[in-house]
This record gives sequence, structure tokens and C-alpha cells, in this order.
Amino acid sequence: MAKGYWVSVYRTIVDPEKLAAYNELARPAVRAAGGRVLARGGRVAAHDAGIAERVVLIEFDSFEQAVAARASAAYQEALAVLADGVERDFRIIEGLD
Repeated sequence: MAKGYWVSVYRTIVDPEKLAAYNELARPAVRAAGGRVLARGGRVAAHDAGIAERVVLIEFDSFEQAVAARASAAYQEALAVLADGVERDFRIIEGLD
């Protein structure tokens, strides 16, 4: 079964306090859903039209699990706190194996 991944690229962080509050709720929500953070906020070498801002990569055992985690009540609570605190590109992608 192919793994699933959350890929978040933050274009701008408008309100760092909202992002911090989101992180406090999102971390346990992701963990409870089986997610494993592979990268968060480290160095970025952006190319082409890439943005060298904060990037987060989270792995799940399956694509379906990743989609369900995004829809979970706990993660939705985190999103409500984040609201308009950031502008980001958030994708759920399926791995190759």
C-alpha cells in the first residue's frame, strides 16, 4: 500500500501567534492520526518558482490515512485556530510504494 504525505509550503506567515497556537493543536492531532513529521522548518533550497519559506513534510501509512487525518475533528480544530494566520500551499500526495 502506498504511503500518503502532507506537504505544506508556507508562502507567508502573517500571524506567528496563530501559527504557534495551531502547532500546539496540530501536533497531537497528527500524531493521533498516525502521522510522522519528516521535515519541519529546516533549510530550503528553492528553485524555479519555488518559495524558500517554511516547509513541512508529514508521512502516513497510506494516502487514505492522510486524507482522513486532514478531515479529523482534532485537525479541523487546529485549522480553525490558524484561520488567516498564514498563506500556504497544502497538498496530500500519494507515495510510489
